[in-house]
Amino acid sequence: MRKRVIVVNRLEDEALDELKSNADVSCFSNIVSTENEKFVEKLKDADGIIGLGLQVDKKLLDLAPNLKIVSNVSVGYNNLVIKELTKRNIMATNTPDVLTDTVADMMFGLLLATARRIPELDQYVKDRKWKGDLTAEHYGVDVHHKKLGIIGMGRIGQAIAHRAHNGFHMDILYHSRSKKPEAEEKYNAKYRSLNDLLAESDYVLLITPLTKETEGMLGAREFSLMKETGIFINGSRGKTIVEKDLIAALQNKELAAAGLDVFEVEPVEPDNPLLDMPNVVTLPHIGSSTYETELAMSKLALKNLMAGLHGQKPPSLINEEVWKG
Repeated sequence: MRKRVIVVNRLEDEALDELKSNADVSCFSNIVSTENEKFVEKLKDADGIIGLGLQVDKKLLDLAPNLKIVSNVSVGYNNLVIKELTKRNIMATNTPDVLTDTVADMMFGLLLATARRIPELDQYVKDRKWKGDLTAEHYGVDVHHKKLGIIGMGRIGQAIAHRAHNGFHMDILYHSRSKKPEAEEKYNAKYRSLNDLLAESDYVLLITPLTKETEGMLGAREFSLMKETGIFINGSRGKTIVEKDLIAALQNKELAAAGLDVFEVEPVEPDNPLLDMPNVVTLPHIGSSTYETELAMSKLALKNLMAGLHGQKPPSLINEEVWKG
């Protein structure tokens, strides 16, 4: 009997076509929870769910008695209530590793764009305002040989450190749950407490997962510790900071600029003050959004899904304790 699978919000066409040849598939877009009646109806018989952004909690799981696996097309899985999935012996998977370099490229690009005011000056040219030599009011700031503080020295953090150290000769400071001897050796990275990292860094780049411990980890107090010339880059999740406090810090000139790929509410609400700040570079959560990487993520998510549905251990199993072997 063919397995019944729900695809939610994102799966690249090549992976979707392969899935359709091996399972009975129902596709839904713009689904966050259980507000769609047709989606709820399909949950009753679903063996697996694959996709992005679906809040998988007790309420949803109560509607899906046959569910065996939830396969996230994402490295992050803060949308999954892992404790509840594990209690029901349901496998949860994600797609780590395949997006590391792509996200690191984007984060460093965001840092450069913010420091050198690239989007702002691009618009300046397109608005036909460039009439002669630029004056100091249009200057950006250097990136090379500056001090970069990375909060979260996992795979992506270390890939960013690699680019910063080897390509731009930056001094690397870092803060994470544990010290990273390999990063210290390769990139001469120096561990700092969070307070010291914020105070010493010219650039602060946040790249932690969203957990109970990291939610709201940077707020008014933390932003006040940064240099007035400091630039903040967020490539983690919007809720790892207190967004209103970042807005206030920028408005009060406690920070020079910010580059943001993530926001507290996504898509960004049209009245968000960040959208009217020329010293803030805003991107629509595109950290992993290249065709090659999105396809690789979809293929890994599909591999995880099919393994779990057919009694094999998925390659990227998060809750290992459910695996009986």
